[in-house]
Amino acid sequence: MTGQLAFVESPVQLLNVLEWAHTQAPSQGAPRTAPTGAPGSADATPPPGAPGPADATPPTGAPGSADATPPTGAPGPADATPPLTVVVLSPTDPMSRGQLRRMAQLARDEGVTVHWQEARGGRGALVRTLRELARPLRSAERVIIGDPFSRYVQLLLTLFGPRHLTVVDDGTATMEFADQIGRGERLVRWHRKGNLGPRELVLAPVTSLARRRLAPARGRTVEIFTSLPVEAPEGIEVTENSFAWTRTRFGPPRLTGGADLVGTSLVETGVVDAGHYDRVVAELARAHGATRYFAHRRESAEKLHRIAVETGLQVVRPELPLELIARRGPVGRTIVSFPSTVVHTLPLALAGTGVKVAVCEIAPEWLRESASPRAQGFLSGVAGTAAHEVDRLTTRVSTPTDRLGFG
Repeated sequence: MTGQLAFVESPVQLLNVLEWAHTQAPSQGAPRTAPTGAPGSADATPPPGAPGPADATPPTGAPGSADATPPTGAPGPADATPPLTVVVLSPTDPMSRGQLRRMAQLARDEGVTVHWQEARGGRGALVRTLRELARPLRSAERVIIGDPFSRYVQLLLTLFGPRHLTVVDDGTATMEFADQIGRGERLVRWHRKGNLGPRELVLAPVTSLARRRLAPARGRTVEIFTSLPVEAPEGIEVTENSFAWTRTRFGPPRLTGGADLVGTSLVETGVVDAGHYDRVVAELARAHGATRYFAHRRESAEKLHRIAVETGLQVVRPELPLELIARRGPVGRTIVSFPSTVVHTLPLALAGTGVKVAVCEIAPEWLRESASPRAQGFLSGVAGTAAHEVDRLTTRVSTPTDRLGFG
């Protein structure tokens, strides 16, 4: 593993690494569309004997193993110089692992070397991971990371001082990262309360050093590759992610009547009250004639079952990031989402298709008492900075008899 080294922990991070790599190799050849039956196409099926999406580990020598090599002459981002290797720091939840397996195959189809690292695979996994990645980290010309708030990534950053560092989107957290790194503040996710717990106190030295490694300095450049409205901190280059790779490889989609709803994990993260959320989903479904509910990979099975039973919506667990699912189609003529990254990314991925995106703002009374004091302001900022072509839905649901207002 030399050249350019990327660390990803979620499917969206890997998608955005591919988008970044696409911008580095503009002359990579004619656009390719995933053929019928290929990973990422509507009727794709895994090859016989392929590792399962949830917990299988690729055998030695297989694509994605430590000693795998990309096919000779394979087109795509790997043609960039120096070569790119993606290290998947595998999460534990099955939904994320399944999506990452499929995204990893798409990356291999583009000629990218993928190394699947069981970074959380029981006792000794942390030490083993640090030992295996220390040398390639030190020799990498550029390091690309998807989540600067990740304790795992922060620990890896303490092992070396990268010459060139790129941060790609992992959702709206990129906006918070840019603000915090620009002000020299401690890196804290927006939905977390500010007080330091025992775990945070123990890891404080690691976080402090990682924050310095994530900032530009003599001999180190820092780039943020993003589709979000980020103001460039001093000394950091901000590069726009226009989802050119996604538009090149997939679609345009076939449009269906009605609307699709996009779910959020705000209930699971303790920000939004479950009762308010359920009522608003039901109101949105009725108001827009929605038939499908695209679940966030972190939404609980109990909550999704409740939504399906109470609203009649078809709950869909996407196998790939929503940008790819929507671009591949079929998709509703209207997509309604709560404040999240997709209100910024979907208009880019679906440009020119005629799909309309709308954002349903979060009312203050929906927030739980335990929510971070920053939650309302951050969510309002996500909705308020969405693209101009995104419709904004003004919400007034605070009791079962209230209704949505549209502004």
